[in-house]
Order: sequence, then C-alpha cells, then structure tokens
Amino acid sequence: MATVELTTANFDQVTESDGIVLVDFWADWCGPCKRFAPVYERSSDKHSDITFGKVDTEAQQEIAAKFDIRSIPTIMAIRDGVIVFAQPGALPESALENLIEQVRALDMDDVRKKLAEHNH
Repeated sequence: MATVELTTANFDQVTESDGIVLVDFWADWCGPCKRFAPVYERSSDKHSDITFGKVDTEAQQEIAAKFDIRSIPTIMAIRDGVIVFAQPGALPESALENLIEQVRALDMDDVRKKLAEHNH
C-alpha cells in the first residue's frame, strides 16, 4: 500500500479510526527524511493492514505545531486513535519493523486504562 498524504483536511479522520496508523513528519529540504522515505515506503508495502501517512511539515505547519514537532523526521504510531509512540529521528528498517511488532502487540484496553489513570 502506498503512503497517504496527511493534511489538515484528512488528518483527524485518518488517525482517529481503528487500527494502526504510522505518521512520518518530514520536509523536502531534510536529508535524513529523504533517506528514510524508501525505508518507510518498503514497510508500507509489507504491511497492507497499516495506514502509512506522511505529513509535510512545511505545507502542514498547523499539524506540526499541534504535535510540537521540533525535529524531523519524527515517527508517530497511533493505534485505535491513541498515540502510542512518537520519536524524532530516522529509524533503520529493523527498528521500524520492531516498532510495528510492538504496536501490534499492545493491549489497547490496558493502554486506555493507564491513560485514564494518568489523566486523573
């Protein structure tokens, strides 16, 4: 599956749905972003059940600001509408695959319970 361009028009709709969404925050002038892009693309081909989104931080400054993106590339993992991972830096392919395995293995009921406890 190809990556999906995320904009202010579709970001919430895509990231709030059930399932796993990975988001790559990037910019055209960013060398590490360009080197990470083929890794991200290959992973999107391997995992057709996951939505692989890309946010161009230059064109979508509102989204970048909302998530306080200060360094790119930043990878964010969202599962069932909950952000479960966010970290700046390009990941090697093995680390990206490992992240996907960990996000798949999460017990989302437990994650929601811990979030609720944390927010009270």
